[in-house]
Amino acid sequence: MTVQLSVAIQGERGAYSEEAALALYGPEAVIVPCRTLHDVFLALDQGNAHAAAVPVENSRAGTIVETYDNLLAHGYPVTGEYRLRVRHCLLGLPGAELADIRRAYSHPQALSQCRRFLEGHGIVAESAYDTAGSAADLAGRRDPTAAAIASRRAGELFGLAILAEGIEDRQDNVTRFLAVAAPPTLAPGPGRTLLAFTVGNEPKALYRCLGPFAKHDCNLSKIESRPDLETPFDYVFYLDVDGRADEPGVAGAIAELAEIASSCRVLGTFGG
Repeated sequence: MTVQLSVAIQGERGAYSEEAALALYGPEAVIVPCRTLHDVFLALDQGNAHAAAVPVENSRAGTIVETYDNLLAHGYPVTGEYRLRVRHCLLGLPGAELADIRRAYSHPQALSQCRRFLEGHGIVAESAYDTAGSAADLAGRRDPTAAAIASRRAGELFGLAILAEGIEDRQDNVTRFLAVAAPPTLAPGPGRTLLAFTVGNEPKALYRCLGPFAKHDCNLSKIESRPDLETPFDYVFYLDVDGRADEPGVAGAIAELAEIASSCRVLGTFGG
């Protein structure tokens, strides 16, 4: 008997994470909604999901730092990525009008991506744990002055009216999602390797760690630092390297980094 792949996401059905999960793992994937990103990784720990689809970066709002923290803490490999064009809708109760809306609820990332629209209409932004979750909560209210920012699909799922669509500040609003723990069924894209490393707190330490990538002609598409959760005021550096870890140039750079850094770990390599 074939076992359907279960995929954990942060948020309710109708969240952008669900759209990314289905793109990564196919329409037959069983979605496992989780309240927080930490809960997503707990679902993997507890065997309640085979895989996960988690947001790591938005083209306008920046990095979702909690994803990095959980990747390092739980140790599941990153196996792929998907870039989702995010189109936000302002959702209201049936019969509500845009002019009536005084408050809009959504995930802080979504609110920040729609700042100009909200300010232009005098709507106060109110944080919620999830885009689709805010739509579900709104459906249970009887307040025509409240709205949610979420996807068109969330509006359809919860019987809400679309008061405005495409309200994000930039039309190139894209969120990058990572496939975690199990390989996606999506066709592989360009090769990429994700690394985490730590260095001693001394002059030129970071410079020496990055040198091998220049030496081996490797492109670093992103570098991010996060506090080391084990040692106060020490930091973990995360790198996105173009190319797979088994390519000669990337492999050589990683080998040299491992000799220089205090610690070095490949979080995932995929595509190519």
